[in-house]
Amino acid sequence: MAAPNPSPAHVLVVDDEPDLRTLYELTLLREGYRVDAAGTLAEAWQLLEGAKFDAVITDMRLPDGLGLEILNRMAAQQRRERCVVMTAYGSAENAVEALKAGAFDYLTKPVDLKQFRSVVAAAILEGNAPERTRGSGGTRPGIAQERSGGSALQRLVGDSAPMRTVKERIGKVARSMAPVLVRGESGTGKELVARAIHACSHRADGPFVAVNCSAIPETLLEAEFFGAKKGSYTGAAADREGYFQAARGGTLFLDEIGDLPLPMQSKLLRAIQERSVRALGSTQEEAVDVRIVSATHKDLAADVQGGRFRQDLFYRLNVIEIVVPPLRERREDLPALCNALLARIAQEAGMPAPHLSEQVLQQLQAHPLPGNVRELENLLHRALALSDGSQLQVDLAPGAAPATASPAPAAGASAPPAAPEAAAPAAVPNDLQAYLDQQEREILVKALRETNFNRTAAAQRLGLSLRQIRYRIARLAIATPGSDEADDPATPA
Repeated sequence: MAAPNPSPAHVLVVDDEPDLRTLYELTLLREGYRVDAAGTLAEAWQLLEGAKFDAVITDMRLPDGLGLEILNRMAAQQRRERCVVMTAYGSAENAVEALKAGAFDYLTKPVDLKQFRSVVAAAILEGNAPERTRGSGGTRPGIAQERSGGSALQRLVGDSAPMRTVKERIGKVARSMAPVLVRGESGTGKELVARAIHACSHRADGPFVAVNCSAIPETLLEAEFFGAKKGSYTGAAADREGYFQAARGGTLFLDEIGDLPLPMQSKLLRAIQERSVRALGSTQEEAVDVRIVSATHKDLAADVQGGRFRQDLFYRLNVIEIVVPPLRERREDLPALCNALLARIAQEAGMPAPHLSEQVLQQLQAHPLPGNVRELENLLHRALALSDGSQLQVDLAPGAAPATASPAPAAGASAPPAAPEAAAPAAVPNDLQAYLDQQEREILVKALRETNFNRTAAAQRLGLSLRQIRYRIARLAIATPGSDEADDPATPA
């Protein structure tokens, strides 16, 4: 005999406009939910006190108060229902306030019913999965999400107090749709944090689209973000999706958000607030369902004061902030980090992981490592490549330090002790060509890693042509994943 279907999800709708309340009720009833409705805060709370719900949808402004009062009282009682808040068109401040108060998500009036159904379903799934799932999926999506989330958190190596704080915060913010701003110096692992947020969320089965905002030419930004119609610009031979469309149902990660030019910032702000985009050359807007996670190594608050970053966009992106600590503030994680990095590098190279002696660990502990985990990985990568035995020797000679330390001051001003060392004259190398090759190799590897090994984007960032960067990669024997065609997607010229 077939197992009985679980009882339908129970939803509470709170809105003082009878016509809209009826519309929301009918929409949810057609989806198979049980629905209760209220027109005031008092009625809503009376219903909440008498029953448990799977989700609560409330208007922001009600005759006897604000929908935020429902949020605050539910939080005080530690109720598990996820709450979706509906705000008036253009009320970005209300949406941000609701998300900070713990709302799962928000909807802008007039509500798009397709988006309404999607958000309510996500709120129910997040609030009750894996205990209650609709349809034939059983509890498998919840289990898959738990496994992928645990795997993503494991990649954030370290059990120091700062890293435990980061992991705990990831677990909390993953439960809502609130935009997250990940801050930290270059090389600290901000993208790993973004991927962990995605993997721990109800969107784990959706796409994760990472965008390096500093690697896209300004003339292509709008087409890359929002898509373009055939013939909208020279070379547009067919319709193409943008990053927002590609991330539909998942997470859009905007890395180096502080490098976006001001005109694009205003367009991005509107897309985030209204959850709709207009492709280049199109007259119609289309709704997009994405969760925004952004990252920067810059002090965006200072950029706002200096007029280089829009204040309204800053507050819209910075609803929840996660600060990734630099390596110097979690030195106790260094042994675990070295072992994890060496295991991965050795696996990629098809060789056994070498032993890291206590003496080498002490050398690394004493090294300033202004480039953080990325610099540590670079050192270990080079050490493994030059190793001729099972015992690893890391080259921390004075002549090698400027090559890794010099990019750090440009990336952020948060490591002042490293400045005098970087400014000091380097010793004259015994082999000038080998020294210059090593400098060039490290710069190329850094650019390739920051652009996810997209050679076209790395070449644009370094002011080279694709032919020039291919020549240098081959000459310096730099290993890159995939083929030219795979990592260099065609972009409009």
